[in-house]
Amino acid sequence: MSIATTIATAYDIAADRYAAIGVDTEQALQTLAVIPISLHCWQGDDVQGFESAGGSLGGGLAVTGNYPGRARTPAELRADLDAALTLIPGRHRVNLHASYGEFGGRPVDRDQIEPGHFTGWIDWAQERGLGLDFNPTCFAHPKAADGFTLAHADAGIRSFWIEHCRRARRIGAAFGAALGTPCVTNVWVPDGFKDTPADRLAPRERLAAALDEVFREPLPPEQLRDAVEPKLFGIGSESCTVGSAEFYLGYCITRGKLLCLDAGHFHPTESIADKLSSVLLYLPEILLHVSRGVRWDSDHVVTLGDDLFAIAREVIATGGPERIRIGLDYFDASIHRVAAWVIGVRNMQKALLAALLEPPAIRAAEAAGDLTARLALQEEAKMLPVGAVWDAFCERHDVAAGEGWLAAVRSYERDVTGRRA
Repeated sequence: MSIATTIATAYDIAADRYAAIGVDTEQALQTLAVIPISLHCWQGDDVQGFESAGGSLGGGLAVTGNYPGRARTPAELRADLDAALTLIPGRHRVNLHASYGEFGGRPVDRDQIEPGHFTGWIDWAQERGLGLDFNPTCFAHPKAADGFTLAHADAGIRSFWIEHCRRARRIGAAFGAALGTPCVTNVWVPDGFKDTPADRLAPRERLAAALDEVFREPLPPEQLRDAVEPKLFGIGSESCTVGSAEFYLGYCITRGKLLCLDAGHFHPTESIADKLSSVLLYLPEILLHVSRGVRWDSDHVVTLGDDLFAIAREVIATGGPERIRIGLDYFDASIHRVAAWVIGVRNMQKALLAALLEPPAIRAAEAAGDLTARLALQEEAKMLPVGAVWDAFCERHDVAAGEGWLAAVRSYERDVTGRRA
């Protein structure tokens, strides 16, 4: 019996099993097929970017590992993304930082970037039917060397970063106009104090005022969605992060922006799954950055664990893909970078599929006040044949099921990334 036949047979059995408990597997697969995940470009080159002159990352960012073959040019990075996308079912998006423009070898400071520096990315995305998302790059720059950008006490430095973020928004709008899908442009800044500050209020006042300047120019919502991203702490900002969760939640509610919830930006005992329904009471949309912190915001490749299942379950149960925009955010240079993308996106999709296949009897038991049945059914659902449904999803999208994709990565490593100096 061929693998395809085995997968089809297993799917038919699984579909019958799910149908018996009121779950339509075909509907689940149709829904999963239209949920895009935004692949983060910075996994492919260890957050180096393509500026003619860069600096150390800083701002609480660190990439560990030295696996050979990282992308060194925009063409190499796009080739690596192409390789990853052929191994991931569905149609997705790519998330760019401003430092990934194509500047022709000329020094272009960040307050001078324009949509024309990203024409190659737009053309590439159009050819493949991809959406693009965007981020200003407020780190790894001399004007961020002391850990402050939009909240800087120096008005001139603040103005520089305000202009950079303004231009990033215009680039995002250009992406949306060219590709016919809104670009989520997400502002994250590393501003904070290593040791206990004497004044926490003034930097937050400066950050709020600077953000108001960044967002002053109205841009069409069908082209651009504005998001801001909080963080608990970073290296060098352990004692006070200016853009805290409370700061940005208040900012988003009062200014009508998307709140970006990053799975690695909270205390290890916090779950962002629990935050989604609370935030959605007050905001129409959320940007979700899925990462995996190990003891801190260490941005490990997303694995299929309890945290990811909980996040995906809440995405489907509370907001759905219409209100929660999903992107990945990690950088691991200890393993093959294409594999890191494939593992992370496929795991995110598997978790979403499990959520889409949740038996309705679980909610019904809770609504009836039968908490015994709720717990029993939640536990029994863990053994339902979601894997057979996932394999069928891969087959229908002409993507290898199971570990079959790994051979393609090894071949790409042998023929492409392994030949890079």
